[in-house]
Amino acid sequence: MVVKSVTPSRVPHVFEEPGVKAIAAVYAEALLGVSGEPAGTQRVEELGDFIVNVLDAHPQLETLLTSPRITQSEKLALLERAVLPHASPFFANFLKVLASRDRLELLRAIHVVSIEQLETQLGQRRVQVRAASQLSDDEVDQIRRVMQQKLTAEPVLHVEIDPSLIGGLIIQVGDTVYDSSLRNRLGQLHSRLRQRYVHEIQSGRDRFSHSEGS
Repeated sequence: MVVKSVTPSRVPHVFEEPGVKAIAAVYAEALLGVSGEPAGTQRVEELGDFIVNVLDAHPQLETLLTSPRITQSEKLALLERAVLPHASPFFANFLKVLASRDRLELLRAIHVVSIEQLETQLGQRRVQVRAASQLSDDEVDQIRRVMQQKLTAEPVLHVEIDPSLIGGLIIQVGDTVYDSSLRNRLGQLHSRLRQRYVHEIQSGRDRFSHSEGS
C-alpha cells in the first residue's frame, strides 16, 4: 500500500512537548477500542476528514477550540452549533469528551497516533519516505520490496516530496531512520535520485542564463 503526498504532512508540533504523545495514545485507544458502529477504520477516517475539511479549512475555528482563553462551556457550545450536527453520533460524543477535558488541542496528535495504532492492528507499519523530487512507481515499488524484507509487517509507504532535501531520500519507520543502513540495498536508487536532482538544478540554471542572454 502506498500513500503519496506532494508536500510534507503537518506533524503536530505538540509532539515536541514531553508526555503529549502518551496522552494522545490514550484517546486514540478510546477512539479505536470502543465497540459499536462505526468501525475503527471509519472513525479514524472521520477524524481525518474533520481535520482536513474543518480545522484546515477554517483555522480560526481551530484557534477558538484550542485557545485557553475560551471556556469549556463556550467550546462545547461552539461544537454544538457548528460541528456536531454534521458528525456521526460516536464522533460527536468523542469531540464532546475532548472538549469537556480541555483536550481539543490534541486532535491532530490523536489522529497521527490512531493511524499508527490502526496500522499495527492490521499488521502494517507506516514507512515515511522523503524525497527531493517525485518518485516513479517503479522506485516506490523498489522501496516497498526492500522494506517488506526488513520489517515483520506490511509496509504502508507515505511518500513526501521535500525540495529542501539535497538529493537522495530518507526512509523512517517510527523513531528509526534508514538513511544510511539501507544504502547498499538502495544504493543505485539513491544515486539516481541525486543525479536527477542535480540535473533539475542545472537545467533551471541553464534556462535562467538563456533568458538573461536573450
